[in-house]
Amino acid sequence: MSSEGFRKATLGLGGNIGDPVQAMAEALRALDGRADSRVLAVSRLYRTPPWGKTDQDWFFNACALVETTLAPEALLDTCLDIERVMKRERKERWGPRTIDIDVLTFEGVEQSGGRLELPHPRMTARGFVLMPLADVAPTLEVAGRTVVEWLGDADITGIEPASAGPDWWKP
Repeated sequence: MSSEGFRKATLGLGGNIGDPVQAMAEALRALDGRADSRVLAVSRLYRTPPWGKTDQDWFFNACALVETTLAPEALLDTCLDIERVMKRERKERWGPRTIDIDVLTFEGVEQSGGRLELPHPRMTARGFVLMPLADVAPTLEVAGRTVVEWLGDADITGIEPASAGPDWWKP
C-alpha cells in the first residue's frame, strides 16, 4: 500500500475525434489537480489503428499510473465525470470518441461483475493498451503475468509512438 492511504491504479486513455491529445492532457491535468489523486507517470503517446469498429479514424492512446485515496468505483465515477465535462458522448460501442478513460487496474483489487471489472477484462488482449502501459508499469502483474509478458503476445500491428517522452500532457 502507498503512503497516506493512497493506492496505485492504472488508467488507459484514448480518443480519435477533435483534438484527442489535448483532451487526454486536460483529463490528466484535471485528475492530477484533485486532492484525492496524483498522476505518478504517463506513457508516451501512441497512434493506433481503430480496434473493434475499424471504419473510423486512427486513435491516440496513452496510459497513466496514478495514486488515489478514492475507492475503485469512485475513481471510475471521477473519470466518467471528467469525460462528461469534456463532452464525451457514448453513441456506439468501440465507436469514435473525443476522450475515453478506462480504469485498468487498482492495487489490491480484483473483481468481476458489476459496473467495474478489475483488472479490465480485455486489457491483456489489446496492444493499444499494453504498449503504453509497458511504459509506466512494465512489471505490473495482471492475471499472473507481467504487462511486458502480455505485450509479447499482443498484436501491435500499426501501433507507433507519436511523442518522444512522457511529458506531452504537461502545460
